[in-house]
Amino acid sequence: MESTTRRASFKKLGMGFAALFGISTASAMAKKGPSAIKEVVGDIVMDQDVPLFSGAVKHGNTLYVAGKGAHTEPFEIKAHTEIVLQELQKALEANGSSMEKVLKVNVYLADLADYKKMNEVFRGRFGKNPPVRTTVATYGGVPGNSLVEMDCIAAID
Repeated sequence: MESTTRRASFKKLGMGFAALFGISTASAMAKKGPSAIKEVVGDIVMDQDVPLFSGAVKHGNTLYVAGKGAHTEPFEIKAHTEIVLQELQKALEANGSSMEKVLKVNVYLADLADYKKMNEVFRGRFGKNPPVRTTVATYGGVPGNSLVEMDCIAAID
C-alpha cells in the first residue's frame, strides 16, 4: 500500500511539473513575436517573364547570396576567382554583411584541376575565422563562361 501512495505522489508531482512546463512554454511562445519573413534583396532573375531565382534573400539575421560567376576574359582561374570574390563582397556589403560574417561558401569549379590555384586567391579573403566550405567540380562545367562560381550564407547584424 505504501508503494501505491508513493507512486500516486510521484504521478501528481509529475503532472504538476508538466502543467508548469506547459504554461511556461506557452508564455515563452507568446513573447517570441512574429517569425522572420523572407525578403528578396537582390535582383530577381526572370525566365520568359517568370521569376527564376533571387540574387539575394534576407531571412531574419541571415543573408543568402546566389551564385556569382565571372563570365569575362581573361579565362584563367585566378582572375575568375578574384572577380567572383569581389562580386560576393559587393553583394554582402550592399545588404549589411561582410566577408568576415560569411558562415558557408559553396565553390563550383569547371575543372577540379583548378582547385589549388583557386585556393591561392580564396585563402585569407574571409578573415581569421573562415567559413565552412564545400568545393565541387561540376559535370559539364559551370553555366556560362565562368571557370568558377560561388554562393554563400552570411550573418547580418
